[in-house]
Amino acid sequence: MNAAADALARAFESLSGLALVDPLLLALALLLPAALWLRRRRGEPTVRFAPAPLTDGLPRSWRVRLLPLPRLLELAGLLLAVVAVARPVRRERLPESREGIDVLLCLDRSSSMATNDLDPRRSRLDVAKAAAAQFVAGRPVDRIGLVGFARFPDLLSPPTTDHVALQRLLADLDRIEADGPEDATAIGAAAARAAALLRASRAKSKVVILLTDGEENVATADHPEEIAPLHAAQLLKELGVRAYTIVAGIGSPDRQGGWVALDTRQVERLARTTGGEFFEARDADALAGVFAQVDALEKSTLEAPRFRLVDRFLPFLMSALALLLGSRLLRSTLLAVAP
Repeated sequence: MNAAADALARAFESLSGLALVDPLLLALALLLPAALWLRRRRGEPTVRFAPAPLTDGLPRSWRVRLLPLPRLLELAGLLLAVVAVARPVRRERLPESREGIDVLLCLDRSSSMATNDLDPRRSRLDVAKAAAAQFVAGRPVDRIGLVGFARFPDLLSPPTTDHVALQRLLADLDRIEADGPEDATAIGAAAARAAALLRASRAKSKVVILLTDGEENVATADHPEEIAPLHAAQLLKELGVRAYTIVAGIGSPDRQGGWVALDTRQVERLARTTGGEFFEARDADALAGVFAQVDALEKSTLEAPRFRLVDRFLPFLMSALALLLGSRLLRSTLLAVAP
């Protein structure tokens, strides 16, 4: 019985696009022929027409031809009533729901970001902005903010889903004037600013992506009052924020025209302390790959497809009542049979 009901339900759904909540109730349709046969036997009039010899050879009128119609209408109405009882429904897919994460991009804009060792035709900052823009474009449901930093961290955008505006701010991000009062690298202050911005976030996942091409040179032994990267890391850890740190470039130029390798220990500890990761990018492709890795590590949550059931039994029920009423009216008016 279950197999037959399921087969009927599948056939019904393929024809109508509607599913049946209680397909087993379709078994009631099997009782209809027996019920109609019994009703006919019990309620059949004793004399329906004149004796056959009197009607042989006469043309059949339209009323005679339509005599089976009330019974057919009644049968169709009862079948529709059975379908209505089986409760046809339409499955409507609900919009996909994603739970995004909060991300803060912290980009170094000190004068050294003008170096073009990542790409001969672009500065470090331009390459970083391009990679960050691609990262933003690939995460439409996340709230993403932007902080530019040198000597001081500047909030350019709090975490937002307005990525069009964010991309404009990212494109307009420029370097600090060389050898000016703000031309320094305060990595700890930038990370602490990011922590303060994410403190009130209710997102399940909070992330800071900090990109620099230098070393911390503000929070030094001569300035213990400044926020060191390790202190900022401890604050981020307390707030449940992971930090991914990126050092871009092959180092800092020396006076002889060579390159001096950077001391990356502080930014490495910043990432490891918070449960994030540290990356080095020595060319534009490597930097794009780093952002792709971070994108893969921090995935938004996608709910399983959800549906809602919308009842569609009423049209079947109303059609069944209309057919049964039509059958009754025809029996008592145009197609009435004399007893």
